[in-house]
Parts: sequence; structure tokens; C-alpha cells
Amino acid sequence: MITYVFDGSFEGLLTAIFDSYELKSIHVSVICEKRHQPGLIGDDHIVTTDEIKARRVWQGLKKKLPPDWQQRFYNTYLSELPESFQHLFDFAHYIFDNPKGAETNFGNASVMAVSQTDKSVNRERHRMKAFIRFQKTSDGIFYAPIEPDYNVLPLIATFFKNRYADQMWIIYDLKRKYGLFYNLEKVEEIKIDFVSETESSTSFLPAKAVDENEELYGLLWNDYFRSTNIPARRNMKLHLQHVPRRYWRYLTEKQHN
Repeated sequence: MITYVFDGSFEGLLTAIFDSYELKSIHVSVICEKRHQPGLIGDDHIVTTDEIKARRVWQGLKKKLPPDWQQRFYNTYLSELPESFQHLFDFAHYIFDNPKGAETNFGNASVMAVSQTDKSVNRERHRMKAFIRFQKTSDGIFYAPIEPDYNVLPLIATFFKNRYADQMWIIYDLKRKYGLFYNLEKVEEIKIDFVSETESSTSFLPAKAVDENEELYGLLWNDYFRSTNIPARRNMKLHLQHVPRRYWRYLTEKQHN
């Protein structure tokens, strides 16, 4: 058994799949580097993420899989579950090594795992769409902090862009420390500098950052968010740093871009 250690990125995982064919590795265990503990027994292959290799694997999967399964594959990656990396690696091999349509064989363990994980991620996506509540800041931007179980921000961007097309908003994932910013024209990935002050008991943001009409509304919603166990109150400075759209290139709905 050889262990493939990759950087945790989607491109890194695709590169690992490419390397396994190039090196003719048969029994492979896949793990991201932050969880890897080198052992005395067994070999490690350190995967060097390669955009060209990753693109070749993704294009190959697109030729073998219908669009809905391409999305399931990517949703499974967004789950960030450690075991999902192995499932996706095994699934890709199963798809490449068999005739087109192999994804319909739910008797295969990796096919079933990808399908089930995709359902879990989609449930979280729908939950975020239902429970996200914006709070207006003093500079007119609507802000919503979230801490989803899975990395669903890439999956909800289009929904909120269409639904709130007439207002600037930020949806920020506190757990993963990045967010989405809609500037009335397009949605971009951002980072925000947070300040570690005592949390306000009446709003998600410090009082000086909140619109004067928001205090009572925020108080009512705080009670609701506590009852649904969604940690939402956090102080912040609205200092935005734009980051690359690292996820969207693999979303089916974005592939025409």
C-alpha cells in the first residue's frame, strides 16, 4: 500500500489521480497533508499539484460522466470529509476503468459513497439558503455570517445573487475564513479582517457597524438563531481582501464561463 499525500486542494486530488496512472500505482491510500502522519511502514508519494495534470483528469471525467455526476463528484469534494478523498479517488478509477455509464452501478462502494455524500452536502446547501439572514451594516452592505458543516458557499452564490440582485451583500464562512461579496455587478471571493472583541448581545456586528434600524430586528433574530444552534454573532472590521475564485471553475453552472 502506498500513501498519496496531497495539499487538500481539488487540483491536488485530481493530480493524485493522474499520478496513480502515470506511476501505475495499484493500491493507493489518499490523504491530505494536514492529516498525514508519516509511518515507518509503507511508502509515501508526495503529490505536487499540477494544473495541467488536474485539467486533463477533469476533462476526462467530463467525457465519461453526465453533468449531474460531475456536480456530485465536486460536491463530495466540498464536503471536506477526509474519507471522501479516498472515495473520489476510487470513484475516478472506477469510472476511467469501465465503460461509460459505470456511475449507475450503485453496487460499487465508491459510487454509493459519492452519491450519499452529495446528498448530505445538498441538504446543507438548502439549509443555508433557508436560514441565512442578512444584517445591514452602517455602510449599507448586508452581512450574514455562517458556519456550515460543509463548504457550500460555491453552491449558493448564484441563488443569492439572483435573489438579492439590488443590494450589496456579504456571506461569510467563519469556519473557513472566506466569503462571498456581491457588489451589484458580480460575486467575488473575499477575506475579512475580524477583531476579537466581546460579542454583542444584541447584534451580529458591533453597534457602530450596524445600521440604526437594525438593532431591534437583530435582537429578535438573535433569539431565533440561538434556538436553531447557528453561531452567528461575531465582531468584524469590514476590510475586504479579494481572493481567487478557486472553486467556481468546477461547478456545472459555471462551465460556460
